[in-house]
Amino acid sequence: MANPAFSNSPAFAAGAKAVDYSKPISAEELDAMYGRPSATPVDTDRMSYEDTIVKTLVAFGVLLATAVVGWFVPLLMIPGAIAGLVLALVNIFKKQPSRGLILAYAAAEGLFVGGVSNFFATGFGFDIVPQAVFGTLGIVGVTLVLFLNGKVRTSPRMTKIFMVGMIGYAVFSLINFGLVAFGATESIFGLRDVNPIISIGLGILIVLLAAYSLVMDFENVKTGVERGAPRIFGWQAAFGIMVTVVWLYVEILRLIAIFQSSD
Repeated sequence: MANPAFSNSPAFAAGAKAVDYSKPISAEELDAMYGRPSATPVDTDRMSYEDTIVKTLVAFGVLLATAVVGWFVPLLMIPGAIAGLVLALVNIFKKQPSRGLILAYAAAEGLFVGGVSNFFATGFGFDIVPQAVFGTLGIVGVTLVLFLNGKVRTSPRMTKIFMVGMIGYAVFSLINFGLVAFGATESIFGLRDVNPIISIGLGILIVLLAAYSLVMDFENVKTGVERGAPRIFGWQAAFGIMVTVVWLYVEILRLIAIFQSSD
């Protein structure tokens, strides 16, 4: 899987099987079962789309609340980033999702997002933040609509291409970070700001990678619901979607800043 937030959870595994509830029952028990109202996913403690959406909105609500704090106290960006990384790793490798740890990650990531937004707004103009926000919402919205209409789906071939692109992008980012950290480039964006071709190419690559990652996230949610995953895994789905959306937002923010600095 592309998103590590889902890869360690058996509820979203490709080989997972639906729960078998079949048991020998008597005629009286069968009659009583038919007389009961239909059980909802809440009654059976199973994942549902509605419950997962609520959990995702709650997580993003926490992120936005702490993002306001990070905006007014930009120095919290650094501890937020460190705490977010640690909590992300904990949530990724934890077999059973934890609502508290996922909301703690959302709070830490909010501090980072608010601080980094303030940093870019101060250096490149305050209009850069709403541009990045609406750009992110636009990509997420279009991807979700296309997914719901069955227009986009993952495939083994596309996933392999996606993984190659992600590995290449990760290697490039690591090298670029080293060049910036050691002062090998004049621009704070490093090789991303060498020429417009590289900037545009990276921008297109990031959007495509993020959009495909979102499709994979949505399919993981669909898989969890259809296979009757425990309701608690709705929090894991919310965490995975948040990881992708935050990454997309920061990359769009940086891309807009590069274009503005090159004018």
